[in-house]
Amino acid sequence: MINLREIILGALMDIVEEEQYSHIVMKDVLEKYQYLEKRDRAFITRVTEGTLENMIQLDYIIERFSKVKVRQMKPVIRNILRMSVYQLKYMDSVPDSAICNEGVRLAQKRGFYQLKGFVNGVLRSVARNLDKVEYPSREKQPILYLSVTYSMPEWILKNWIELYGFDAVEEICADMHKEKLTSVRCNLGKASMDEIVESLKAQDICVERVPYLDYALNIGNYNYMKAVDAFKKGWFQVQDVSSMLVSEIAAPKWGDFCIDVCAAPGGKSLHLADMLQGSGHVEARDVTDYKVSLMQDNIERIGVINMSAVRMDATVFDPESVEKADILLADVPCSGLGVIGKKADIRYKMTPAKQAEIVKLQRKILDTVWPYVKKGGTLIYSTCTIGAEENQYNVKWFLENYPFRLESIDPYICDELKSKTTQAGYLQLLPGVHKTDGFFMARFKRIQ
Repeated sequence: MINLREIILGALMDIVEEEQYSHIVMKDVLEKYQYLEKRDRAFITRVTEGTLENMIQLDYIIERFSKVKVRQMKPVIRNILRMSVYQLKYMDSVPDSAICNEGVRLAQKRGFYQLKGFVNGVLRSVARNLDKVEYPSREKQPILYLSVTYSMPEWILKNWIELYGFDAVEEICADMHKEKLTSVRCNLGKASMDEIVESLKAQDICVERVPYLDYALNIGNYNYMKAVDAFKKGWFQVQDVSSMLVSEIAAPKWGDFCIDVCAAPGGKSLHLADMLQGSGHVEARDVTDYKVSLMQDNIERIGVINMSAVRMDATVFDPESVEKADILLADVPCSGLGVIGKKADIRYKMTPAKQAEIVKLQRKILDTVWPYVKKGGTLIYSTCTIGAEENQYNVKWFLENYPFRLESIDPYICDELKSKTTQAGYLQLLPGVHKTDGFFMARFKRIQ
């Protein structure tokens, strides 16, 4: 018998204790167990992702009933408690007694016989008294209230509140906890929107149109993406609307040569190639063979003829690329705090020190790649984060040090997204405010 909770515990140990990326761990787990019933796979996904999304809150609850602080517990024990308390608080379909018993069994199975009484005691106390837990007050402890309610580290909240104010930050945090459908970009050169929608509905997949773009859809209720017929035929690419908007503001012209310096998994590069309608060329670069192979798989699945995947380090200058690009895309490595809704563990792995190192890397990449842009050509800078350090401050620094000016992006976006900043040349998308991930993009023109 496959023990679903054992699979969940294994995934949590890899993500939380070994610091592996949640989206990669979950992809590997779901591929390994693709033979399981859809219901069982959904249970694995929900409990693993739900535990990660609510981890600060779960630790807060556990510490109301345990004399031992969560960080002082054995890693296996704290993750058994977290996943069990998540089920107690958020899943009515499983009886409390079964959750407690399964938690104790897992502790025993992992060799912690001497701690089974501790696990049992904490879980049964939580089950009996969950509705009596007192949470921090929104009025008296606003930062702690947001941190515990939405499981967001306090240093991130303080930064965001300085930029956007308390109410907007609560909206951002709340949106990051909402269940989302999967955004896809349809390849309308391969099939019409009607054909794609009909194919998806024939597999009982739910389909919604999305704002801002007429070639994008939200889909849900599929079991396994690689089993979706329209995906196998190359009729669509999984990509968030925010990421699609990056290629929109790049606005390639017929025959343009485009370089994407940090391209994997290649969504934006594929989009540019599609917009070029078979003309020109897109060179999608990334630093490892694994990332290049991911992009090559997509090129072959979709059948793109004007794109190549190349292994190249964006921090190492390439003299052969100088003034070669009509459009250069620098979607640089970033803290990723705009996509917490999809990758819940990012918030716990990031620190102020790590963020400072990331800003240095972003600037090193820009310093290395700007000469690749032709005079009069376009450089697009983008990140999937929402703090000023990696976005507006980098734009200011770049303008002060290099021969570029910002260019309005209003001609390339819908009226709904236009503002003073888009007229100036950049767009900050916020979860909860816009119907997308958190994303930043700026359009520069080389002037000499």
